[in-house]
Amino acid sequence: MTQTASYGADHARLLDDSFTVGSRTFSSRLLVGTGKYQDLTQTGEAIAASGAEIVTVAIRRTNIGQNPDEPNLLDVISPDKYTILPNTAGCFDADSAIRTCKLARELLDGHNLVKLEVLGDETSLYPNVVETIKAAKVLIDDGFEVMVYTSDDPIVAQELESMGCSAIMPLGSLIGSGLGLLNRHTLSLIIENANVPVLVDAGVGTASDAAIAMELGCDGVLMNSAIAHAKDPVMMAHAMRHAVWAGREAFLAGRMPMRKMAQASSPQTGYFFQ
Repeated sequence: MTQTASYGADHARLLDDSFTVGSRTFSSRLLVGTGKYQDLTQTGEAIAASGAEIVTVAIRRTNIGQNPDEPNLLDVISPDKYTILPNTAGCFDADSAIRTCKLARELLDGHNLVKLEVLGDETSLYPNVVETIKAAKVLIDDGFEVMVYTSDDPIVAQELESMGCSAIMPLGSLIGSGLGLLNRHTLSLIIENANVPVLVDAGVGTASDAAIAMELGCDGVLMNSAIAHAKDPVMMAHAMRHAVWAGREAFLAGRMPMRKMAQASSPQTGYFFQ
């Protein structure tokens, strides 16, 4: 097999490189949100360009049928094409997050995959770990498959996994900040010890951030602001799609060792002229 043909076969395998969250399996490792776009048309176009299969919806802020007289987000992201991931954005305590997930299950005909997000305050939007753990236990006991937004604390991540969360979603940096991954070492610790998918959630600003997350070994990346706030959201969604692919492929390929000193890339023997 030629080198080109070999690469083509490897790339085809990459496209079949699926991952499993709870009882569901997905091919795309890029998850995208639906907020902050100019309008529903742009929302639909950007999500299509991203190649995402999982699309998050903030139930407390978005109409998916609660208000029949208002535009329905599901008109541009059909549940027949995408896996809708209801999230509890805007919840600051366990009780409101639990109620939001139950509302989503009712609106989506028994859908049980949710993203749990319990925030500590309205300024930093940092996760409230105590309330998150409390809500996660109730939801898991009630039959939900919980993907959980959390801090980059490896011990908290292990606790959430041991409780039965289906995926751990540590922040890269603060929600909507676009600061990228500020905590690569702790993210690596979480990834190394996890037996469920780990997906970076929050802080991605551009394509290189997404690629770095995947190079670290993350199973996926979730983003919203990085696409929706770009000057050209549709083009940025396309860029993010390829960044996640590139980062995943680099992770599977295995990077070269880092060295303190230079090492020539060409041989040091066999010169034509001595």
